[in-house]
Amino acid sequence: MHNRIMQCYVKVQNLMAREDGQDLVEYALVASLLSLAATAAMGTLATSINGAFNAIASTLKGG
Repeated sequence: MHNRIMQCYVKVQNLMAREDGQDLVEYALVASLLSLAATAAMGTLATSINGAFNAIASTLKGG
């Protein structure tokens, strides 16, 4: 029984010492940061594109 508990303890310690999961969390944080930045940039880009199309439309109407 004592040997079994010791094996479980060693397995838990090994799992806690592993850093594989930390890399995954870091990649997830970077991906979420990039998606937030892309969302913010798309709002500004959409406004600029809308302004460009409105300028083209007003030029075509005036001609």
